[in-house]
Amino acid sequence: MLTKNKYFLGPDYVRIYKDILLLIHPEKQRDCEKILSKNKLSATDVIKINNIIFPPHCKITSSKNQKHRCYDQSAILELLDYQKGHHLNNSQMSKKFNISRNTLAKWKKKYLI
Repeated sequence: MLTKNKYFLGPDYVRIYKDILLLIHPEKQRDCEKILSKNKLSATDVIKINNIIFPPHCKITSSKNQKHRCYDQSAILELLDYQKGHHLNNSQMSKKFNISRNTLAKWKKKYLI
């Protein structure tokens, strides 16, 4: 998406997920209304809505989606704040958000120490 000054601000997740719900999963639209009412979604919002639409127990989506995940610095810091605020260790975070324990440890070394 380009703005007036032609800087790329990232994907418009609200629009993407609204289209997915409209075309593929209209039955799950009610579950996602609260999250999609925001103007901009945070990293945890994107993970939550993705888990609603494509459940993590579905082997096809979880194995393919994991390969293409990318986190910017604000998303990483948000996830680390979530971990600290909910008193979770790396194993618990890795299970909850499907992120490698080693990745979490690297993020902590890079951004918190």
